[in-house]
Amino acid sequence: MRVIFRLILSFTVLFTLFPYAGFAGQDSDKTLSPYFVVTGGDASVDRFPLKKTKADVRISGIIADVMVTQHYVNEGSQPINACYVFPASTQAAVYGMKMKIGNQLITARIQERKAARQTFEKAKKEGKSASLLDQERPNVFTMSVANILPGDRVEIELRYTELLIPTAGIYEFVYPTVVGPRYSNTPEAAAPESDKWVKSPYLKEGNKPTSAFNIAVDITGGVPVEDIACVTHKIRTVWPERNTASVTLDESEADSGNRDFILKYRLTGKKIHSGLMLYRGEDENFFLLMVQPPHHIRTSDIPAREYIFVVDVSGSMYGFPLDISKRLLQNLISGLRPTDRFNVVLFSGRSVTMSPVSVSASQENIDQAIRLIDGQQGSGGTELSEALKTAVSIPRKANVSRSVILVTDGYISAEKEALRLIRQSLNNTNFFSFGIGSSVNRYLIEGIAHAGQGEPFVVTRQEGAAAAAEKFRNYIASPLLTGIGVSFEGFQAYDVEPEKIPDMFAERPVALIGKWRGNPEGRITITGQNGNNSYSQSLDLASTGPSDKNAALRQLWARKKLSFLSDFNTAYGENGNKEEIVNLGMRYNLLTAHTSFVAVHEVVRNPEAQSRDIRQPLSLPAGVSEFAVGGGMLNAPEPEFYLLILMAFLIVLSAALKQMRRSAENRS
Repeated sequence: MRVIFRLILSFTVLFTLFPYAGFAGQDSDKTLSPYFVVTGGDASVDRFPLKKTKADVRISGIIADVMVTQHYVNEGSQPINACYVFPASTQAAVYGMKMKIGNQLITARIQERKAARQTFEKAKKEGKSASLLDQERPNVFTMSVANILPGDRVEIELRYTELLIPTAGIYEFVYPTVVGPRYSNTPEAAAPESDKWVKSPYLKEGNKPTSAFNIAVDITGGVPVEDIACVTHKIRTVWPERNTASVTLDESEADSGNRDFILKYRLTGKKIHSGLMLYRGEDENFFLLMVQPPHHIRTSDIPAREYIFVVDVSGSMYGFPLDISKRLLQNLISGLRPTDRFNVVLFSGRSVTMSPVSVSASQENIDQAIRLIDGQQGSGGTELSEALKTAVSIPRKANVSRSVILVTDGYISAEKEALRLIRQSLNNTNFFSFGIGSSVNRYLIEGIAHAGQGEPFVVTRQEGAAAAAEKFRNYIASPLLTGIGVSFEGFQAYDVEPEKIPDMFAERPVALIGKWRGNPEGRITITGQNGNNSYSQSLDLASTGPSDKNAALRQLWARKKLSFLSDFNTAYGENGNKEEIVNLGMRYNLLTAHTSFVAVHEVVRNPEAQSRDIRQPLSLPAGVSEFAVGGGMLNAPEPEFYLLILMAFLIVLSAALKQMRRSAENRS
């Protein structure tokens, strides 16, 4: 018995301590992992200087103009420098920033990113108050504020605009509130500057946000607005006039800045804003064309299809997000046609495939897939690129349309590798993405769909899984328009985005934005195939004139151009298109990967220039567990490792028991 006791004790120690064995050398090889903030410390330092964020949104037609105000207050007794990482819409064209200290209002200047950083650091060393806005990803920004003196109240005002394109007649406005923790296996010492933001402090799970959140939305639709709904927050809605609506956040939601604000609405009669918008500027003219697509085609005309579901089962998916994924996948897989084929790839720190080749959508195979998914708990890292490589390398049959469907929260920092792989794999394969959770990484979710000529979907609640699956089935089952082309007759259009219009699956308008010369005259024609039928729709420009109300088209065109130069079509932070991106940012006064906003209060307010650097801790997104945070997660073994340890223990224990029986028999 002593032998067995020692054996059990030895394996218990090994099982418990082995995951931490690699930690000894971590100091010299730390990764960019996010970490939990440690509260307490010097009481004279205000570690939570951001007190409130307010968003004022005005939606007119299809254009949203947003003003975000961040309120910083130093309630400590030492000067501080604050750094805060926060999200924005992936479509946001950030065109302005102002800083207010007391009665002083300073308008920020746009500079090349490196020069803006130098301007900020110089002001900081000289004891001047300053603010710097950098873009880390198209949907992740960093705000730095220098020399906030005790008692100071600093307001930073950001302005951005974005385009709202309806799907099936439903308009959706999304205001992200928190950046989720990103998985990274990159050593901190070797990380590029564009990835340093990943190492951010987080509050423990269950802690409410340290800053208040508020939002107000005014909608002017041209026709009455109806079916206003917010599935993420409690709201109050009033209609000042027949064609306008005002939405405010309920007072009980002041601490709700840990999940995205998602507002949906319709126009009366299920109408959408379509047609042509024109703007004549001082040196350039811009247009936006929106054309309503045709109706669905018969599903009998759709060829056989193969679906490969790539499912994130990493640590950040533990609990609520993985529960949503399971419900979603049950609905998706159960709805496949008997003629379809499918496969499942599960990934965390490694990938596991249900079958070496895709299998038919028989009830037996569907049940096997659901059992495989139901058995997952969520642990380990998030090696998305390897999972995508596994998916695209699965052998495929000829004349079968393949779709890869990714299900994830997107909490990784290696977006560029994943997007590059997708662009290299566009051989009759469409990529679709489902973002799971209350505050997903929309840059990755939308980027994968964009690069893969598919469509992004976001599921924030378990109750929404069935509806999302149904929406996807309707979407994929009947492409509305293929082989889309556009021609301009008598209208001098140029610099039109997108250059190539992907096949349209959803009931959403074809949207083109570009520049024009001369007079607005002639005709624009959209052509394509609607199943077995030819499609053509023309718009005569004779009845359309330019309007100063459409001035936002200038920034929206530049933002669309940037999305093709920087967001999805190049590795983020690389310099391949840097000169063109810088020129766009400087010309159109836009925040980009290579241009930043900087504001300096030209008064020396802190002569000693001694101040403490503070990184404002972020809240974990609602429903995200603590498994998503912490360097230990990156080095902890996968679940399969523990299974091997247990098997080894049982084998040795069995051998020990046999030896004891032999000894007992020999004694007798």
